[in-house]
Amino acid sequence: MALSEDVFEHGPDPENPGWNHWNLKDQTLFNGAVMGKLLTRVEGEGDARRARLRMFPERRHENLQGIVHGAVTLSLIDIALFTTMHNLGSGNAGPSVTLELSTQFVGAGDPARPLDAVTEIVQETGKLVFVRGTVEQEGDRVAAFSGIVRKMRPRAAEQ
Repeated sequence: MALSEDVFEHGPDPENPGWNHWNLKDQTLFNGAVMGKLLTRVEGEGDARRARLRMFPERRHENLQGIVHGAVTLSLIDIALFTTMHNLGSGNAGPSVTLELSTQFVGAGDPARPLDAVTEIVQETGKLVFVRGTVEQEGDRVAAFSGIVRKMRPRAAEQ
């Protein structure tokens, strides 16, 4: 089951040519309420294709040290697993769950610059998608990660 147009918006962003929205229409859910505006695009060609998910840090995303909170970075990574499935994989980021996420923080996120998760699919099977990537800001690396997503079938209605 693909993401429904009724609940999800992923078309071109007129304010950012070459980028697409990645937003739930219900802004009270996690993505909108916590992360804010998200954009995505595909870069490269062939085996060098990568998906990029961008967020725009705000004061609410900072920790006591004035840097992007690690939980915000982890959230960006988790959302990026699904943008990767949608943009580079089978296109089905519908009912799926994160099975595993391994992250190494290697730098501090600057709240004054966009924060990007840049990803690639290592392997996709009928039920699993293996993704790896980095979180960066204008070439400065903030984190490296790998994750596994399990594609789920919609639950049958209970009788």
